[in-house]
Formats: sequence, structure tokens, C-alpha cells
Amino acid sequence: MRRKEEFIEALVRSTLGSFALGVGLLFPLITLLVLLYESFPALRKFGITDFLLGKTWDPVAEVFGALPALAGTLLVTFIASIIALPVSVGIAIFIAELSPKRLKPVFSTAVELLGAIPSIIYGMWGLFVIAPLMADYVEPFLQETLGEVPILGRLFEGAPTGVDSLTASFVLSIMIIPFMSAIVKDAFEMTPPLLKEAGYGLGATKWEVVKNITIPYALPGIVGGMVLSVGRALGETMAVAFLTGNVHQIPLSFLEPLTTITVSIANEFTEADTDIYLSSLYYLALILFVMSFGLLMLAKFMLIERLGRRWGTKNV
Repeated sequence: MRRKEEFIEALVRSTLGSFALGVGLLFPLITLLVLLYESFPALRKFGITDFLLGKTWDPVAEVFGALPALAGTLLVTFIASIIALPVSVGIAIFIAELSPKRLKPVFSTAVELLGAIPSIIYGMWGLFVIAPLMADYVEPFLQETLGEVPILGRLFEGAPTGVDSLTASFVLSIMIIPFMSAIVKDAFEMTPPLLKEAGYGLGATKWEVVKNITIPYALPGIVGGMVLSVGRALGETMAVAFLTGNVHQIPLSFLEPLTTITVSIANEFTEADTDIYLSSLYYLALILFVMSFGLLMLAKFMLIERLGRRWGTKNV
């Protein structure tokens, strides 16, 4: 009987271990190998530097450069993160610290439901609702105000069509707010009540406790939520595809159409009629894979752990 239990325990342990090994190591490794194999013709022809810094994407001439798609991906992700971060932290502070206890589940569920909406719905909503509003009201207003500021005004030049990096970033920020705010809220709720009670005992106000105790203690969670949301934004496809215009150019203004890596792959994969064209799209996918994986590794081993040791155990 004992041997049977030991055998079952060993079987369960090995099975669960294989699941963890497959998800954590084998699947990413297999994906990397497949992408390397498929992108090898483009890698051999263009190299690394010429492909990353190339500005021309011409399937007819079979000249491919990833810089426009790479720049568009980074720009849209950066603007979306800048918009989403303060909103997400504000939502988390309200739900964790200011909301009445009876209403906390209501607000939490309402925010998390935004994350359950399919991305294509966000894209259609952005194209038919947000884009006209941006083109008719928001972008002309920005041109009349910020557009008159020297140097800064260069970022708001162009025709306000609503299909540009600004609109795509705004819709993308709404998509990542539920994920970021949920992680930040959980980090806030992990703050030991004893620390907050000590702050109140010293005469601190609610805002002083949040600013000087809760936020520093939850800083690793804030960073983690931001990085994970950025990783989701990097790989978003359908919502961005409706709003960027899919133009292979380096955007010099927030009102210019552009493309991203995911949009280029989604829109052109079925049109790739030559081996080098298809291989270049796989090359873009490889770059996106390396960016996403590297970002998560950076967050885990450099940012979150270091900030956790600094704020979680030293300053608080």
C-alpha cells in the first residue's frame, strides 16, 4: 500500500514538473527555434543591423527594413503606457484605500470586465467612435494649443484624420488599464495593516499614508503591473490594426499614420508571395518575441526584485 502511494506521488510530481518545464522552457524554446528557422533566409540576406535599421519595406523590390514597424511599435506602446499608468494607479488607490467596503467588489468587477472584451471590439469601437471624435475635436484642439508651442508643435503636425498613433495609443491604453490596475490594486492590498495603522497613530492623513507607506511598499507591484501591461501592449494586434493606417514610415508626428510589427504581420502574411517576403515577416515576429521575452526577464530579475529588496524590506 505504501509503495502504491509513493508511486502515485512520484507520478504526480513528475507530471506536474513536466507541465512546468514544458510551459516555462520547452514552448518558448520551440517557438524561438521555429522563428529562427523560418527567418533564416532574411537573416542571411539582410543581416541584423541592416534589417533593424532599414527604413524601406518594398515587397516588389524585395527590400525589407524593420525600423518603421519597430519605431511604430515602441511609440504606440510608450504613449499607451504613459496614459494608462496614472489612471491605473488612481483606480487602484481608490478601490484599495478610498472605496466603501461594500462597493469594492462592484468597482473591481467593473474594471476587470474591461479586460474580458475582445480586442477586435476595441478596434471597431476605436475606428467608428473614437477616431471621428479625435479627428473632429481633439486633434484640431491639440494643434491649436500645443501645436503652437515651438519644437513641441512638431509632434502635432499633419492632417487630423483620427487614424494615427495618438488614437491607437489611446485605445490601447484603455485595453491595458484593467490588467495594470488589477495588479497594482493587489499590491496595495498586500501592504500590512500594521504599517498603515502606525502612520495613522502618528497623525498622518489618509493621503500621507498612501503616499509615504502604501505606494513605497507596493512599488514592486506597480512596476510589475506596468511591465506586464507593456508586454501585452507590444503584442496587441487587432485593436491597433484598425487605427494605425498600416503605413511603413517612421512617424515624426502623433498625427501621422504608421504601422507596428503585429499589424504588419497580420495584414501582410497572406500576401507574402515570395520566400524572402515571408521570411522577413517571420524575422519581424522573431524581433517581437525577443523584445517581449527580454522585457519580462528584465522586469523579473532587474526591476521587481531590486525594488522589492529596496522598498519592501529596507525603507518600510
